[in-house]
Amino acid sequence: MATTSDPARTAGHKPALAAFSAIAALWVFVLVALGAFTTTIGAGMAFPDWPLSNGSLNPSGWLSDISMFAEHSHRLSAAMMTSLTIILAFWLWRSEARGWLRRLGYLAVGLVVAQAVVGGLRVLLDPIPVRGLDTSLGRLIAMLHACLAQAFACVLIALALSCSKAWISAPMPLGGRTRRLGVACCALLFAQLGVGAVVRHSFAGLAIPTFPWSTPQGGLLPPEWGFQVAIQFAHRVMACAIAVAAAAFAVAVWRDRGASPAMRSGASALVGLVALQIVLGAAIIRTQRAVAVTTGHVLAGALTLAAAFWLTWLAHRDTIERPPAP
Repeated sequence: MATTSDPARTAGHKPALAAFSAIAALWVFVLVALGAFTTTIGAGMAFPDWPLSNGSLNPSGWLSDISMFAEHSHRLSAAMMTSLTIILAFWLWRSEARGWLRRLGYLAVGLVVAQAVVGGLRVLLDPIPVRGLDTSLGRLIAMLHACLAQAFACVLIALALSCSKAWISAPMPLGGRTRRLGVACCALLFAQLGVGAVVRHSFAGLAIPTFPWSTPQGGLLPPEWGFQVAIQFAHRVMACAIAVAAAAFAVAVWRDRGASPAMRSGASALVGLVALQIVLGAAIIRTQRAVAVTTGHVLAGALTLAAAFWLTWLAHRDTIERPPAP
């Protein structure tokens, strides 16, 4: 087995590895988009079995039936994602001298395997009802599936960024305030994506049928409360908190002397994505959950977290790469 001192392992920039890690990070958003589309049209149970689809790798009729196409495409893209992740982790193990980066690759493999298993359980356990919550065990697991997808995306972004030439060139460190705001922004976004998963899988997307107010008369609070109304209202409150946090983080990046032009552009993109999310959220209400709008809302949410995490990970570059104390 190779060791850290193996001459085949280096910590320098490897263009081929950097390109492959970037491809893997981009592919995860194909997976997220297909998953969002599948959930939006209610096709998560188009096949009652797993890992095969109707007992086949190429089920009959999947290219002509939209529900079968959505779910089977999602499964095929997940298989591709698993392959890319395993190859990336093996490549890192063989060539990367930074032990923490190799371990991050192993974490990515663990997450993609866990995500596949959770996705399978979502299908296999869907017939089991959870009467107290008026849902099924499969739908509860689907909420975990959605959250794991976001964590997995962040790990792939971290891998791609850590393999990039910009990372290796050691940019100036950013201030502590910028870093703290980045962590807070990412935490809020991850929590919001979790709340959004609950909203989707508990059919609460239209629980409050007006926007931005909670009543047609312009009331701030809903007149009646229940689980669906409460989770939808929490989703809106979180959106307000994220708008403030993202703006504060962006301003901190713009003002930080250590921020590169790319980071300042990324901060602008973050603000734009948050604004887009709010517009898409309003459009979901006004279009009664149009498929394209709802799918776009989920994908834009994942991209918003990706932008915030990319900025935050880069802001912590000097502490992540700091050599251990002797």
